Amino acid sequence: MSKGHDRHHERHHGLSLYGKDLVRRCSSHCELCDAHGVKLSIYEVPPIPIEPDLAHCTMICDLCLQQIEKPKLRDNNHWRCLNYSIWSEVPAVKVLAVAMLNKLAAEERWAVELQEQLYLENDTLEWLAKVELP
Repeated sequence: MSKGHDRHHERHHGLSLYGKDLVRRCSSHCELCDAHGVKLSIYEVPPIPIEPDLAHCTMICDLCLQQIEKPKLRDNNHWRCLNYSIWSEVPAVKVLAVAMLNKLAAEERWAVELQEQLYLENDTLEWLAKVELP
């Protein structure tokens, strides 16, 4: 097997150890759109650390994941859910939500208005500056 495959498998295994903690934290709801009763996946908020880190992990549904990773499929209306997730007490969720909001602000007036309501701590701003979403 290739080294890349081995590293991917090790990382996936490392992340899976956080699964129960993440499911408990999110109460089996997507941490971005609050969908429940759907498949959730662990999403690491960039920049991704060398070793898996619970502080960089969020639990999101397949719809949010697809729209983050494939901007051409993005339904901007779906992201109105950010009204709530930008206020999350979980730093990784807040950073990911604000990063998505920043992407949407280029196209949506409601996103700009929501940005104007935000207050972010310095550590959140520093992390946000390092996030690059497609």
